[in-house]
Amino acid sequence: GTLGHMNTMTASWGGAGILWGRPVAWCVIRPGRYTVQFMEQGSTFTLSFFEERYRGALNLCGTQSGRDMDKVAATGLTPVQAENGGVYFAQARLVLVCNKIYYQDLDPQHFLDPTIERNYPIKDYHRMYMGEIVQCLSKG
Repeated sequence: GTLGHMNTMTASWGGAGILWGRPVAWCVIRPGRYTVQFMEQGSTFTLSFFEERYRGALNLCGTQSGRDMDKVAATGLTPVQAENGGVYFAQARLVLVCNKIYYQDLDPQHFLDPTIERNYPIKDYHRMYMGEIVQCLSKG
């Protein structure tokens, strides 16, 4: 989103590496999450990593919807705008600032291990978003 209209969520599924000769990071989001509309509308996203002392704020962001509350106000986190327009949090120890370059809906027909299906009791398969990492911000 933007500084004026955004959402944040806590996620534990994602990764980083090299793809198409570029440094990339990816995350997956279920289609019913409020964050999806921001990912769909925007051309950027950020991944913010926090120290353990922010566990309470992260728990709130992972269990409450931005449709129902202002998570930024509730957590006291401070949003900051990156050079590419993405929004991250000043309290983060590490931030990956990304330009969105690809997305794909996960297809259960491609699950090679049938136990993966257990993660989807209501068939709400994640959408994967891939971003080129254009900036890495770190607190020493």
